[in-house]
Amino acid sequence: MKKALFPIIVIFSFVGLSLTSCEIIEDFLSSGDATEALKEALRVGSDTAVTSGSKLDGYFANQAIKILLPEEAQVIVSAVGSVPGIGQPLIDEVILKLNRAAENAAPQALDILVGAITNITITDAIGIVNGDRDAATVYLRSATEQQISTAFRPHIETSLETVGAQQAWGQMTGIYNAVPFVDDVNTDLAAYTTDKALDGLFHLVAEEEGKIREDPVHRVSEILQQVFGGN
Repeated sequence: MKKALFPIIVIFSFVGLSLTSCEIIEDFLSSGDATEALKEALRVGSDTAVTSGSKLDGYFANQAIKILLPEEAQVIVSAVGSVPGIGQPLIDEVILKLNRAAENAAPQALDILVGAITNITITDAIGIVNGDRDAATVYLRSATEQQISTAFRPHIETSLETVGAQQAWGQMTGIYNAVPFVDDVNTDLAAYTTDKALDGLFHLVAEEEGKIREDPVHRVSEILQQVFGGN
């Protein structure tokens, strides 16, 4: 029993539990329980993050992750924005629709995140718990970013078309590119929006990870309270 509990004691030491605290819970925890508790924490956080990002205004109303126009489009903002009755409303419409596309794509990430969480080993868990405040998020992004990007891209493209962002972007760049003696702006809007949607999603995951690490209110199950209760 003591030998089997060694990994859990190591993990608990990283989250601030004393050896005495570990001895109190020896009877109902095992190393497997500790790793499953971490996985559950990450599943809860990922589900909350995806739900937050996918709701109406999940991106658009969140200033931390709101998607703005590409940097190279700022020249367009200056030029098109000055067109009376067309410029600023068109710019605002494109920005809104970029965020709607990200919100529409966000649910595609959940199963991929859960798959990566399921594959976390005890060694991974020790590294995560002993890491920085966003160590789990860094781990998940490394494990899933390419797959989520691939899943997001067709949904982003479809959504940009459905909500009219591609059309509005084409209209806006068309107005600008028609100006003599300027360099055309031809940003791949779907690629740009996909990258920004990923940044926003993992920002939300990191926020949830921080809450679970630091706030007992966010440890939503008994085993999470047992494992992280002394943190």
